[in-house]
Parts: sequence; C-alpha cells; structure tokens
Amino acid sequence: MALTIGLINASLPSYFPKKHGVFDAARAMLDELASREGLTIVEAPDIPIDGADARRAVDACLAKGADFILLLHGGFTMGDVAREIARYNIPMGVWSTPEPVLTGDVQLNNFVSLNMSMSIVRGVRDLHKHPVQWYHGAPQDPALQARLTQSFRALSARQALLGARIGMVGGLAPTFYNMEVSSDRLMRALGVSVEHIDIHGMTGRMRGFAPDAVADELALMTAAAAVDGVSDAQMDLTARAALALRAIARDGHNDALTVSDWPALQADPGMHPGAAFSWLEEVDRLPVASEGDILGAVTQLAIRAMTGKLGCLLDMTSPDLENDQILMWHGGGGPLYMAGKAPTWINHPMIGRGTPEGPIFGAIADYEFAEGDVTVVRVARHGEAQFAIAGHVGAHAQSGFTGCRGWVGDFSSRTGPCTAADIVTTVMEHGLEHHFVLVPGNWRSTFEEFGAWCAMQPLGVLPAHDGLPSF
Repeated sequence: MALTIGLINASLPSYFPKKHGVFDAARAMLDELASREGLTIVEAPDIPIDGADARRAVDACLAKGADFILLLHGGFTMGDVAREIARYNIPMGVWSTPEPVLTGDVQLNNFVSLNMSMSIVRGVRDLHKHPVQWYHGAPQDPALQARLTQSFRALSARQALLGARIGMVGGLAPTFYNMEVSSDRLMRALGVSVEHIDIHGMTGRMRGFAPDAVADELALMTAAAAVDGVSDAQMDLTARAALALRAIARDGHNDALTVSDWPALQADPGMHPGAAFSWLEEVDRLPVASEGDILGAVTQLAIRAMTGKLGCLLDMTSPDLENDQILMWHGGGGPLYMAGKAPTWINHPMIGRGTPEGPIFGAIADYEFAEGDVTVVRVARHGEAQFAIAGHVGAHAQSGFTGCRGWVGDFSSRTGPCTAADIVTTVMEHGLEHHFVLVPGNWRSTFEEFGAWCAMQPLGVLPAHDGLPSF
C-alpha cells in the first residue's frame, strides 16, 4: 500500500503566508516528491487556528486514508493546534519554513512556532511509541527534500509491514533457537502475521507441475546464469521448487516466505532449494528466507519498501580483523543482480560433503558482490529492535567461500566510523540473530528512522574491548 501523507497547513489569520506563497510552494514540492516516490498527498480543506479546527483537519485527512500527518507552519500557529494533532498518535511531522527576509518586521515567525509545537507535543504524547519528526527549510532546499524523502521511505517501510503475511514453510531449521519469534509480539510490534505451512505443502506441489511448465521456468533460469556441474535432475527439482514456492505465496497471499531448507528437503525430494530462493528474489522480488528466519523475511520486506530492491540474507561468516573486513556469505539464496560478475548455478558445496555421493544436492547461486557501498541491517528481538551499519564491499586477497559473498569494510554507524572488531563485539554482545540483510547503497539512516517510527530499540555499535561484556 502506498503511503498517504495528510498535509495540514496552519497559521494564525495573516496575509503573510499567502503573500510569500508558503503553502503553494510547499504543496508543489510535495507533489513532485510524491510523484517520484509513489506517494499520495491529501490535504485538509481549511487552515486550523485552534484546537477544534485542528481536530476537524486531522479527521478530514484520516477520512482520506492518511498514514502520516504533516503539520506545516505557514505562519505562527497557536499551541493548541499541535497539541490536538499530537493526541491522535498517528505518525506526525512538523515543518516550518524560513523567514523570507531577515530585516524589518518578522514576517512568519515559523521557527519559533516549530520550537513551541515540538515542546508541546512532548507533553501529550509518548514520543518513543509515537515519534514526531521535525523539519525546517524552504521547499526548494535540497537538504529539506532529502530529510523528507528519508522520512517518507522509512514510513513506507513501516506501512509495508502493517498487515504483511509471512508464510513459514516447514518451520525452523533444527536447533536454531535464536530465530524463534513470538507471533503475538511480532503482530503487536509491526502488524506482521505468520502462517505455518507444512513442508509437504511444498513437496506435494513440486510433483504436480507439468513438464512443459518446468522446462519453461528452467529455460529462464539458465538464460540468467550458466549451470556449472549441476545435474539435469537437480535443475529440474530447482525449477519445481521455484514454481511451488511461487504458488504458495500467491495462493496464501504471502508477502514473503521462510523455508526450512534442511534437512527435510534432502530426504524428500533430495535437493536444496537455494537457487530457487535466488530466482524468486530476482524475478518476483519475493523475499525467501532460509532456515525459517521470520525476522530475516521481515527485514527483507522493509528493505524492499524503502529501497525498491531486495537485499541478500547472509551470515557474518569470517572476520579478518587484521584487514578490518568481514566476509558476509551464505550458501544459498541471494538475488542475481547483486553479482559483480556473471553468476552461475552450482551444486550446494556443503550438503552431502564428505559422503560417497558428494555435494549433489544442488543448486545455489555462486557469485561475489559488486564492489561499492552497502548497508547491513537486521530487525531483531521479535520485531522490537533493529541493527544497522553502513560499509563498503571491497577487494580482498581471498575470494571468500563458494556461494553469495563479499568482503565488507569501512564500517560506520550513527556515531561515526567503526572497525570490524567493533562490529564483531556488537553482534556477539547484543546476541544478534545470525542472519543479516545486505543491500547496495547507504540506507543506514533510513533504516534507523524506520526503526524509530516502529518504536524499535536501536542496537548501537559497541566498541571492541577486553574482558567480559557489561550487561
């Protein structure tokens, strides 16, 4: 669902906002931003000057589907306007525009009004559970537009999770206790529901597809990436797995899936579905989290809403503290667009390893990430906490393990640069679940703002240290 912004223009009776074109310029900028970001703008019909007017303005916006109220101080606004709007507990922003002239009589007095409004809302609203963001700048100011855009993308991620459905195929991978999620707490925190689907719901569907449908899917897959050593029988099973999971998501109205990809699927039908995960993430933009990782799928949904892309679900696999890098890797899953060079379909390198049959339970995607800035994020603790760092995929003397992978360094958090040792300390001492989503670009601030709108606890970076952690 597209985010709907409810705009309320506010001012005491004054000709100055009209004289300086405050409301018209603001609306024109918001319309352009909405067109670019896929948003909807609705506007209150009147300019509120007191509390009763403010309630009518909010009700009018809510009746038109507003998910966020943006209170624009076009001129000085009495405190009861902000006070009454804040009582609704809908996500809210307060914006003031700068003075048009800086000599003579004050024209708008908007910044003082913004200051007053922000201090008033603190008195009537729990700002942890129901945040309020402030904005100050002219409509043509690039910094203001960037700040608004970040908020709208963060709010779009929040909106995407409200009512989202995760299909959990086969439950958790054995003993992955750290990925257990309370469905009640997840629903309460983010509005996400979980549907449990027996693994036979997948394997039964896999057997039911006509050979022509399987061949057509397989032709698309092999056109996108070359097959390297995977048997025809395993590629056939991979295409069937993709078709089955697509059908499960469609028929169950699931926005994302998790799959217990081992060990049941190796027993029947005798395969690993990692390549099917990659394929669905690449062509359907359907998050498919391995090993029953519900919060990994939730993280992917949030990333997709704010960036338009899916990331790659990864383990933080091997720290190289001497080179200040960490290998982010997983043996299965990951959309193909993230490859720096042409990806290939290969046999899963681990399942079957050391047996007489060898690693025959294919297939997975094999590639190294393209170099460039990335963000590593995780929704954690039943949807009640979040972790985010920025980094850079760079060169390393070793290519990393077979699968989807890349060496990440040049880390930074909201408090500034940090080291690989800091990140390792943070992951261990916060007890973060061991899957992270890596997505190209620097989205750290946007993800953190998304977390704030959802009242998540921020899990900040902990400096590396000696001795026991201080819990």
